[in-house]
Amino acid sequence: MTALPRGETPGSPAADDADAVADPSAAVPAPPVRGEGHGAGEGPSAADGAAEVAETEDDESGTTGADEETAAEPGAEGATDGTAPLSEAEAELAAQRELRERIEKRKAEKAGPIAAGAKLSGKAADLLAAVRAVESGDKPAASFFDSPAPAVPRRDAPAPAPVRPRVPEPAAAPQGPSPQTLAAVAAVLAEGGAPGALAGAAAEALGAQAAEGLREDPWRLLAVPGVRPEQADGFARALLGAACGPDDERRTSALVSRLLEQAALRGHTALDAAAVRAALAEHSVADPEAAVRHAVAEGVVLVFQDGQEEGQDDQEAEVPAEPGEDAGGGFEDRAGQEPVQVLLGLDRYALAEESLADGLARLVSTCGKDADWAQAASAAGSPSAAELIRAVAAHGLVAHTGGEAARAEPAALITAARGLGLRALGAVHSAEGRRRLAEATGDPSAAVTLAGLVSGTEGPGRDEEGAIAVDLLVVLDAPQLDVETAAILVESLADGTRLVLSGDPGVLGSAGAGQVFADVLAARVCPQVVSRTPDPGPIGELVSGIGIGELQTVAAPGREVVIVPVRDAGEAVHRTVQLVADSVPRALGVPSADTQVITVGHGGQAGTRALNAALKQRLNPGPGRFGGYDPGDRVVHVPAPGRAVPGVVVSADAEGLHLDCAGTEVVVAQERVESSVRHGWALTAHQAVGMRWPAVVVVLPGDAVRGLSRPWVYTAFGRGERHLSVVHGVDQALERAVAQSPVRDRTTRLRTLLETPSG
Repeated sequence: MTALPRGETPGSPAADDADAVADPSAAVPAPPVRGEGHGAGEGPSAADGAAEVAETEDDESGTTGADEETAAEPGAEGATDGTAPLSEAEAELAAQRELRERIEKRKAEKAGPIAAGAKLSGKAADLLAAVRAVESGDKPAASFFDSPAPAVPRRDAPAPAPVRPRVPEPAAAPQGPSPQTLAAVAAVLAEGGAPGALAGAAAEALGAQAAEGLREDPWRLLAVPGVRPEQADGFARALLGAACGPDDERRTSALVSRLLEQAALRGHTALDAAAVRAALAEHSVADPEAAVRHAVAEGVVLVFQDGQEEGQDDQEAEVPAEPGEDAGGGFEDRAGQEPVQVLLGLDRYALAEESLADGLARLVSTCGKDADWAQAASAAGSPSAAELIRAVAAHGLVAHTGGEAARAEPAALITAARGLGLRALGAVHSAEGRRRLAEATGDPSAAVTLAGLVSGTEGPGRDEEGAIAVDLLVVLDAPQLDVETAAILVESLADGTRLVLSGDPGVLGSAGAGQVFADVLAARVCPQVVSRTPDPGPIGELVSGIGIGELQTVAAPGREVVIVPVRDAGEAVHRTVQLVADSVPRALGVPSADTQVITVGHGGQAGTRALNAALKQRLNPGPGRFGGYDPGDRVVHVPAPGRAVPGVVVSADAEGLHLDCAGTEVVVAQERVESSVRHGWALTAHQAVGMRWPAVVVVLPGDAVRGLSRPWVYTAFGRGERHLSVVHGVDQALERAVAQSPVRDRTTRLRTLLETPSG
C-alpha cells in the first residue's frame, strides 16, 4: 500500500490529560446553573461603510478553503447508472455550468432587440408563437387545429419510476493546466517577483491565456485565491514600472471586482455603492466615483437602484453623481423625494436572483388542483401538520417555519402526498438529515440531499422535458439555501410543481451568497405556516428562550444541560477533552463517537485546530502516517467550498485517502487531502448547522466573544439531542449576545425582485 506523505497533525497538543478522568460530578454538575450568556449571530457579518467590504482573517462565516469551511450537506459521491461516477465537486460544477449557460443566453437575449410580445406568457405566448409560425411558413395552419388543446402539466396518477434518469456529463478526471501554460505563467510571475507556487492557481483561475493576461493586466492576479491587493500592486510595479499608478483603470476594476467577491463570501449578493467607494479610497484610489463608473461601463459589475422607474433596465441605470449624493450611498432627486439606494453586484449573483424570482413566480402562478387533500389534512397528526397540508393543497409555493420538532410536519406532508399518488420528495443538506427524514417518512426513497438532487446523482431523475420528476418538493433546512443553488433548483422544476421551503429562521444562514429563505419570508409572496410544535425537553426550552433573546435557567434533572465554567483557553481545551473522553460517556452513557464539539472558529487557543489536536491525542493517538491522518480519525471532508461532510478515515493507498462518510465510501486524491480534509472531532457552528448528535459540547473561550451572536448560540446549542455541555469562559458576553436583536446584515436584491410585479 502506498501511503500518503507523512505530516504532523495540525494544531498543538493539549496538556497532559492524565488527571482528566475525574468524578463525573466535577465536570458535569447537576442541576445546571444559569450560564453567563449564550450568544449568537449571523455568521456573515459586515461592518458599516468601508469596513463592510474589508477582509477578516479566520472568520468562519461565508469563507472558503480548508480553513474556512462552513456547514452544508454532502452530495452523492457518484452515479450508479453505469457511467463513470462524478465526484461531488464535479457534479456541482456541472450544475453551475448549466446555470451559467442559461445566464449567458439571457444576457445575449437582453443585448439584442426586444421582440414584440416578449413579456407574454401562458396561452397568449402560445398563440403568438403559432401566428408567427404560420406567417413564416414554418408550420401549416392545419397543424394547430389538429393538435389537442394544451393540458395542465399535472398528472392524476404519476408513475413513481423516473421517466428519464439524468445522464451525467463525462466524468473524465479534471485536467489541470498544460505544462506549457504553467511554465509561461511561472515565467511571468518570476518576472514580477511573485512566488512560482502561484502558477497552478493562476492558470486555473485565468485559463490557458493566463500568462498573456497577467502581462497585459497584472492586477488580474487578484483573481487568484489568497492574493492581497498590496501583493498585486507590487507585482504590477515590477512588470509595468512607472506606467502604473493607484488610479490605473485596470487596478480599480480589479479592486471593485474583488470587493464584491469578498462580500459574496460573507453572504452578500450586492453592496451599497457608497461602501464600495469608501473601500476604494482606503486602497489609495484618488477618485473612487470615477473608478466605480468605469467598472460599471466595462461590465465588471452591474448597478441597481431600488425604486427606479418602471421599464428602466438595471444595466442602464447610472451611478449617481457626487452633487446629488447623500451620506447613505443613495441620492435625492431634485423634487425632494426619498433617497434611492444604489447597489453594485456581480452578474452571476444578480442574474441568479432574477432567475430565482422569476421561477418562484412561475410556480405560484401555475399551481393546479391535482388531488383531494381534505382527508389527508384531517388525518394529520398535529394541527400544524394539517395547516401545512391545507396550504400546500391550494398554493404552489409555501413557507414553513419551526424548530427541530417541527420537522415532523414536512415529513407528514410528504407521506400524505405520496398517499395521494403524487411524486413527493424531501431534500435536506446533509446525509444525517436525510437519514432522519427517511425515518420520519418511513420511506428511504422520499429523502435526498439537496446537492445530490441538483447534480442528478440522487432522486427520481428527470422527466421527458428535463425537469426533476416530482409533483411536490419539500426543502428542509431552507436557511442554508444559497441563491445560486436555489436558482438551479427552481429552474429544474416543471410548471405546476409545488415547492415548500421549510426551516428554522433563527439558525445561521447559508455558506454561499444570498438569504433566500429570509427574503421569501420578508417578501410575503406565499402562505407562511408557523409551527406550533415546541421542541421538547430542557434543551428545547433553553434554545426556545434563546430564540426570543432570553438566556434562562432550565431544570435538567437528567443532566441534559450542564455549564462548565473555565478561566482561560487552556482550561477550556482540557475540560472539553475530559467531557468527551470520560465524563459524558460515564455519566450519561453517550459514547465519545456520538459526542460533537462545537466552537466559534478555526484559529485561537481553543479553536477547532487546537481542540482537534488534543482530542486526537486522547481518542485516537497515532503518527498521522496518511498525510497527518490515521485510521479511525474523525474528519470533515470539504468536496466544494462551503460544504462539510463528516466522516471517518478508513485507510489510504495509491488512489488517496479512503473515508467512510455516513456509510458512503469517499476517496480523496492525495493532492486534495491537504486542502479538503481536516480533523472533525471539533467543528464550527456553521459546519454543524443542519446536523444533530446525541451529545454536544459547545466551547466558548474568552477570545470567542467577537464571534458570538444570537443566531450562533441558537444554532450551536440546538445541535444536541440528549445532552448539551457548555464550556463557558466568556463571562457576561454570552448573555449580552443573546439579548441583542439579530441583524439580517446580508445585502441582497431577491426580496425587492419578489415584491416587484413582473411585466
